[in-house]
Amino acid sequence: MLKTKSTGFIERTAGNLADALEHSVSAGTHSETAGLLQSLDPRVKVIGFPVLILAAVSTGRVEVTAAILAAAVVLALFSGITLRLLTVRVWLGVLLFTGMIALPAVFLTPGHSLTSLPLLHLTATWQGLHTALRLVSRAETAATLAILPMLTTPWPHLLKALRIFRLPVVLVVILGMTHRYIFLLLQTALDFFEARRCRMVGELDNRARRKLIGASTGVLLGKSLQLSEDVFTAMQARGFNGETYTLDEFKMKPRDWCALAAFLCLTAMAFRASLP
Repeated sequence: MLKTKSTGFIERTAGNLADALEHSVSAGTHSETAGLLQSLDPRVKVIGFPVLILAAVSTGRVEVTAAILAAAVVLALFSGITLRLLTVRVWLGVLLFTGMIALPAVFLTPGHSLTSLPLLHLTATWQGLHTALRLVSRAETAATLAILPMLTTPWPHLLKALRIFRLPVVLVVILGMTHRYIFLLLQTALDFFEARRCRMVGELDNRARRKLIGASTGVLLGKSLQLSEDVFTAMQARGFNGETYTLDEFKMKPRDWCALAAFLCLTAMAFRASLP
């Protein structure tokens, strides 16, 4: 018997694709607003944040990692990035994933007893809790520091800044093209499912859903292959020789040098505080 409402599979797929596109648009919006990190040279962020991540994951003291995380949150707030955005985009997902990994350490690490679960015959220890907190804090801090330069820097500028590490040109080009055309294919898939939903008058059975998934995958694969050929031909016709260029030229200003010095000083302080 046919139903008047559309299938939940089509609606969920279209909704997930729309959410992915909305997240990409919001990330680009943050990079164009006025803020502390947005005003810095991208090369400063490409150098500064990785060294902070290295300090955060290398230290064995939770309070040092927490201090680095607090500094990252302050930078985010001064750059127009809200705590809600960090919570939804970073902290909840990292906490769920890392927490599942760290939870057994609370009960398996030997040490002084904290509490016990009689029904499961498990005993939590202070040392196990400290180990779990250290793992979660490292993951949260590293993820926060990793997302800040991506939210506050346009993607082409970030790729251009990576050239200071002498990365192969082909790697930078592949990253740029992949980032750009993933969202183009997402938009294509969204249009496909929206068109399919508008033409449906009943609910699909399981067999029809499987056929729809297979057909959709085949269409998107064919479109992606054809698009790659067209883009490569167009790039060659316009004289592409392997190097990418942007209209903006990077130039270090006094505030950029100060920011770079601040990143390095904070990293040095973190390493020094970690010493016994």
